[in-house]
Amino acid sequence: MTTFHGIIPPLLTPRTEHGDLDLTGLASLVEHLIRGGVHGIFALGSSGETPYLTAAERDDVLRTTVEAVAGRVPVMVGLNEQTTRRVLEEADRALTIGGDAAVVTTPYYALSDSPEIEHHFRTVADYVDVPVFAYDIPVRTHQKLPLDVAIRLAQEGVLAGVKDSSGDDISFRQLLLDTKDVPGFAAFTGHEVVADGALLGGAAGVVPGLGNVDPAGYVRMYDAARAGDWASAASEQDRLARLFRIVLAATPGRVSAGAAGLGGFKTALQLMGILDSNRMAEPMVQLDESERTTVRTVLEAEGLL
Repeated sequence: MTTFHGIIPPLLTPRTEHGDLDLTGLASLVEHLIRGGVHGIFALGSSGETPYLTAAERDDVLRTTVEAVAGRVPVMVGLNEQTTRRVLEEADRALTIGGDAAVVTTPYYALSDSPEIEHHFRTVADYVDVPVFAYDIPVRTHQKLPLDVAIRLAQEGVLAGVKDSSGDDISFRQLLLDTKDVPGFAAFTGHEVVADGALLGGAAGVVPGLGNVDPAGYVRMYDAARAGDWASAASEQDRLARLFRIVLAATPGRVSAGAAGLGGFKTALQLMGILDSNRMAEPMVQLDESERTTVRTVLEAEGLL
């Protein structure tokens, strides 16, 4: 088992009804996750609406997260910027606050090829003094992490792991196959609804946005998988897949696809009494009362209310 393993939810960023950061709510959410048994927390990822945060807001979120975690589980920190030097600048600021690992995407906006992507990760890993995980999320970066680059950097010890949110299960399985004997390397899936299959294939764990809502459910699935009880793991995954339908509560055309997913999570947490508001970062809009009713119905059906 690697140092980084298990269920590591990508932390949401709560806001007040007026749109300000809700740092009290953030601390409450961290406590909810730790009570649920998570094995780590990923701060400043896509689920945290990080592209919408100012540099000062990112600092406040990370500082509050580190203080609330208080060393009980590892904290992975997203250092997601457009190019290498911008990532290094982000690292200088964020890692001074805290964090046990850095999570870095491929460059975006810039038109990078495979050699440039490899150079990017080598430069960042050489610069920071914490383990580096590649964050493969082409829906955001419009650039898939090349499989051969990921494998080579894993085998050479440049990368400590990969957080795969590419949706390319074939590529992820090949990554698992070619890194299974690399000491300490940890490949995580970002899939919420087929995570049991990834664990069966040898994934070190799961980084599920839905884990903000039901961390204990994901931990039960992971524990069942570790014990080789695949029937129980599949049963729990089925329940989580039904719970994931909260992302379908938003009305298409009124709410963007990104806001629909995160808005479903925030609305669920508000209904559960963890957060005071389901407010989104501008220009995204929050779910309305009708959509909130749909989320409530799903939560009740899956035993969370």
